[in-house]
Amino acid sequence: MQRHSKLSPLLSLPGAVPAEGRDEGVAAHYGDLFREQRTLADGTGFVDLSHRGVVAVTGADRLSWLHLLLTQHVSALPVGQATDALILSANGHIEHALYLVDDGETVWAHVEPGTQAELIAYLESMKFFYRVDVADRTDDFAVVHLPAGSIAAAPEGVVVRETAHGRDLFLPRADLESFAASHGPAAGILAYEALRVEQHRPRLGFETDHRTIPHEIGVIGSAVHLQKGCYRGQETVARVHNLGKPPRRLVFLHLDGSEVHLPAHGDPVRLAADGAEGRQLGFVTTAVRHHELGPIALALVKRNVPVDAELIAGTTAAAQETIVEP
Repeated sequence: MQRHSKLSPLLSLPGAVPAEGRDEGVAAHYGDLFREQRTLADGTGFVDLSHRGVVAVTGADRLSWLHLLLTQHVSALPVGQATDALILSANGHIEHALYLVDDGETVWAHVEPGTQAELIAYLESMKFFYRVDVADRTDDFAVVHLPAGSIAAAPEGVVVRETAHGRDLFLPRADLESFAASHGPAAGILAYEALRVEQHRPRLGFETDHRTIPHEIGVIGSAVHLQKGCYRGQETVARVHNLGKPPRRLVFLHLDGSEVHLPAHGDPVRLAADGAEGRQLGFVTTAVRHHELGPIALALVKRNVPVDAELIAGTTAAAQETIVEP
């Protein structure tokens, strides 16, 4: 997986500590994780997401063409309206997640760091006779997030993707430092992730693995439209929706606050009654420290795990809340 080759210039801001793993290239935090969370929750500051991939689709057929490939209904997507969409495998497993907006001439999408090359290769293979052009704009544009409630003005001419959780700006990469100087304070990716987990929002590669289907993570409706025509993987989506239940479900966990360490991604989830040697029923997807809720996590567990069962996440006691109904 190829990530953007350059480190964000905002890593030079006071207190910046580089993120690791999939979020390498931007700041994990700037010295005070909980203050940064509170800042975002209050609707101030911004988050540097410049490590994310940026893909642009232009051409007269861009919306009708994407409509054939994506899980979302986008053939008549209004200018400026944000939407989420997936690309599935033939078996209905999630391969890509796109966060879209059309500015009247171009569909802009940001995607997980390092996934844009594979996505573009797939899109290019599906162009056929359609009047579309697909481009990797990651080197030219950086994604910056303004939290919900922010009254900060977006720079003139910048494409904005507005959702209930805030505004994503497709900012010219050369303008990152000047933007930070006028829109601070900066909050790190850990603060952004803590609010994401609180809001039960799944993330590709964290809440998904190679066999995840959309129903398991609660994105039917938000990223998958059930009343649209064919797309790759639609048969699985329709069959599970109409005839069955997904094999797993996303849950929200309140973790024992007395533990020093958070569970890691992939740590097993078991029934507390069975102890640390019990049968694995799922795995931790994302664990964070929240400024109000304390340690919390998302996890993917087998559908038949009782909704009121006490769990162990790694070695940490956990109480669950339902996100996806069993």
